[in-house]
Amino acid sequence: MTIIQIIVLALVQGITEFLPISSSGHLILVPVLTGWPDQGLLIDVAVHLGTLVAVLTYFWRDTRGLALAGLGSIGIAPARRAIEGSHYQKLFWAMVIATIPMVIVGGLMVATDTSDLLRNAEVIAATSIIFGILLYIADKRGATHKTTEQMAIKPALLIGLAQVLALIPGTSRSGVTMTAARMLGFSRIEAARFSMLLSIPAILASGTATGLKALEEANAALLGDAAIAAALSCVAALLAIHFLMRWLTHASMTVFVVYRILLGLGLFAAIGSGIV
Repeated sequence: MTIIQIIVLALVQGITEFLPISSSGHLILVPVLTGWPDQGLLIDVAVHLGTLVAVLTYFWRDTRGLALAGLGSIGIAPARRAIEGSHYQKLFWAMVIATIPMVIVGGLMVATDTSDLLRNAEVIAATSIIFGILLYIADKRGATHKTTEQMAIKPALLIGLAQVLALIPGTSRSGVTMTAARMLGFSRIEAARFSMLLSIPAILASGTATGLKALEEANAALLGDAAIAAALSCVAALLAIHFLMRWLTHASMTVFVVYRILLGLGLFAAIGSGIV
């Protein structure tokens, strides 16, 4: 891979992973629109690893609390004492419940080699528009009084079921989980926060499922490319998270909806004209 390809892929993943515009859809479109060969599994895993480090770093207090909650839940006394009186134990189990549907369905797709069937521009164009409109409706009509401290098992499960739809390219994992959270009454900031924290087990699960397979195909040069891509995507993701959290303190998600619709319409036009 050329350095330009690495930079473009890393920036695309880092910027789009946590914005509600679909990172997987954009990564699929890069080789389609540029004519570059598909970047392969290892680069995909590397840029996702970079975004994982970014979210762990940005929300380090939350991730520390959740880690202690996880350790406390298996009986490690110091961890259990450290989270006494906090909401992290409840939040930890809510995230576990929300992740289970994605793990089951995603695992079945990987095992049956069906995960690549929907990787095309037509699907991405349609899902960009459809789920963009749903995000707009949820953001405008959803209540804004709930916080992650009020995240119970039922809303967590509903958000987790919605997250399964992100297995369709172009849907956006962050977008569909924010849509569900807004429909359930969570504020924009809290919906984004839970969505990003929920990305931690989601990225770990997908990375575990594909990482070993990707390493089998790797060589020294490709591993070097992957390291550079991971570092660049981490920096880009940190900036994107900071932008989103600042943006949602004073504005709605409409700008992302407009982008999604324009992207979908542009793709349909490109498909119709034979460009894609």
